[in-house]
Amino acid sequence: MTDRLVTLFLLALLAALPAWSQEDGEEGDGFRFEIAKQLDTTPVKNQSRTGTCWSFATSSFIETELIRMGKGRHDLSEMFAVRMIYPEKARRYVRYHGNSTLGSGSLSGDLLRVWREHGALPESVYDGRFVGQDRHNHAELDKVLKAMLDAVVSNPGKTLSPAWPEAVNGVLDAYLGAVPETFEYEGKTYTPRSFADMLGIDPGDYVELTSFAHHPFYTRIDLELPDNWAENLYYNVPLDELMAVLDRAIEKGYSVGWDGDTSERSFMHKKGVATMPAVDWEARDSDAQDALGDAPEEELTVTQAVRQAMFDNYATTDDHLMHIVGIATDQNGTRYYITKNSWGTLRSEFEGYLNMSEAYVRAKTVSILVHRDVLPAALSERLAAK
Repeated sequence: MTDRLVTLFLLALLAALPAWSQEDGEEGDGFRFEIAKQLDTTPVKNQSRTGTCWSFATSSFIETELIRMGKGRHDLSEMFAVRMIYPEKARRYVRYHGNSTLGSGSLSGDLLRVWREHGALPESVYDGRFVGQDRHNHAELDKVLKAMLDAVVSNPGKTLSPAWPEAVNGVLDAYLGAVPETFEYEGKTYTPRSFADMLGIDPGDYVELTSFAHHPFYTRIDLELPDNWAENLYYNVPLDELMAVLDRAIEKGYSVGWDGDTSERSFMHKKGVATMPAVDWEARDSDAQDALGDAPEEELTVTQAVRQAMFDNYATTDDHLMHIVGIATDQNGTRYYITKNSWGTLRSEFEGYLNMSEAYVRAKTVSILVHRDVLPAALSERLAAK
C-alpha cells in the first residue's frame, strides 16, 4: 500500500470514530469533543419496542457499579425486573379501580426494590423473549394485560375471584418466560436471591436526587410523575447542588443514572447531541432547522426558575431513562455529559451514545441516581437530618 493510500485509510478510520472519542479534530463548524473523564461500562443494549428504559438504564448503572467495585463484568437481565414489577402494578391497578399507571414504564427505584425483595438474574438465564422472538416487543403484551385487568376491574361477577392474579402471572410467563427457581452461572448454582447477594450490590447504598421549587429543598418528596406509581421518594435539592453531585460522581469514578425529558427537537440521538438552543425551533427557517445539532450554538441560561417553569407547563416530562458515564467538552469549552442510551447502536452516529450539554441537563433532568458516597459531607448530613 502506498503512503498516500495509507494516509487516506487512516483519515477515513478517524472520521468513522465516535465524535466524543476524538480529542483533537480538524478545524470546522461541527462538534469537536474532548473527553475529560469516561468510565468503563458494559455494551449498549436495545430496549426495542418496549417502554422499559428504566430497567435498561438502571441495569447498566448496576453493571457499571460492579465493574467499579472489582466484581467483574456481568450482563444482567433487564426483563427479570420487568417481570417482577408487572404483578405489583396489576395489583395496584385493580385496587385503584383502574385509576393507576399500568403501562411498561417505571423508574430506577422500582428496579432497586426488585433487587432488594427478589434478587436478580443474568441475561444468559432470563432474556425475557419467547421462542422465535429475536427482539423485545411488548406491544401485544401490554394490550393483553390491560384488557384482562380492565375486565377484572369491571367486576362482571359482582365479586372479584382469587384467580385473576394467577391469570396475570400466566400472561407474563407466556410473553416473558417463567422465572427459574435455581440456575447455573459460571459453574455455580444460584437462586435469584443468592445471585444478587453474591454480586454484593446493596440497594440502600443508592439515592435519587431531584430539584423542583414547588417542594421544600432538603426534604424527601414523592415526585409527581405518571411513572412514579410506587410513590418512590427523592431528595429534593437546589439545582446547582444537583449538578455538583453529578459532576462529583463522575470525577470520583461513579456513574449516574439519569431520568429526564427527551421530547425536545434538540434531543438528537441520531446526531449524538442534546442541547438547549437559545433560538426556538419556530423562529428558525428550514435550513436552520435542518442544521440543528450539527454544530455548537448559543444555549439558554437555565436557572431554577426556568427549569421549574418547564416542569410546570409540561415542557419537561418524565420521558426516558439513560446512563451517564462521562464528561466531555466541545471546542468552545462547553461541558457535555457522555450518555449511554438503550436504543441500540444502528440508529446512532456515535454507537448508541450521545452528548447532553450542561444546559440541557440543567433544564431537562427529572432525577439522578447516585451512590451515597458521592454526596458532599455537608449535603449528606443535611439530608440525613430530615
